[in-house]
Amino acid sequence: MPDAPASAGTSTPAAAEASLLSALLAGNGPGGPVADSASASRDSLAYGYYNQTLGLNLAHTENKSLLQTVTDWLGTPYSYGASSRRGTDCSGFVTQVFKKVYGITLKRSSRSMFSTVQRVAKTDMKAGDLVFFRHGKGAIYHVGIYLKDNKFAHAATNGGVMVSSLNQPYYHHNFYAAGRVAGTEELAVPTTTTDMVELLDEAANAQLD
Repeated sequence: MPDAPASAGTSTPAAAEASLLSALLAGNGPGGPVADSASASRDSLAYGYYNQTLGLNLAHTENKSLLQTVTDWLGTPYSYGASSRRGTDCSGFVTQVFKKVYGITLKRSSRSMFSTVQRVAKTDMKAGDLVFFRHGKGAIYHVGIYLKDNKFAHAATNGGVMVSSLNQPYYHHNFYAAGRVAGTEELAVPTTTTDMVELLDEAANAQLD
């Protein structure tokens, strides 16, 4: 499959990380001004990091858990029939992301997933919708997770987990349909402070590379 990875972004400055961690440690309890400021800084830093890493133009209202989970899987090699960070195929990647982010267990193959979703128009796609591909009138052979800006995350046979654009000729030509999984909006799990600290560590390490 002639897949092409999205361009990688740069990491958030280490100074911003240090500032955020200081705010977290100096918080004066839930709802206080310092806690509110720390929360706002945490959100701003996270969305900035996802902007660069995933190549998206975010409005800072998107599901951070989805963005973080996809980011964590970037670069995972392709492995047919597998579904772990050591290797995964397209449907394995999608099932693991949905289990982590939404607590939803999906069927294992792209074709069986398609049989359970609610079809949505390409112009009405939202983050978390599934995008399906097929060759001509053949069977569905590939699935990914729509993010934003016509970009989606998927595990490609050539390159592993990456973010690609539906505008790329290959995907534009083979795009078949989009579908929404019931419960994705209601069951989204928010990003925790522990998850955010791990994200900051990754950003700092990337800054040093």
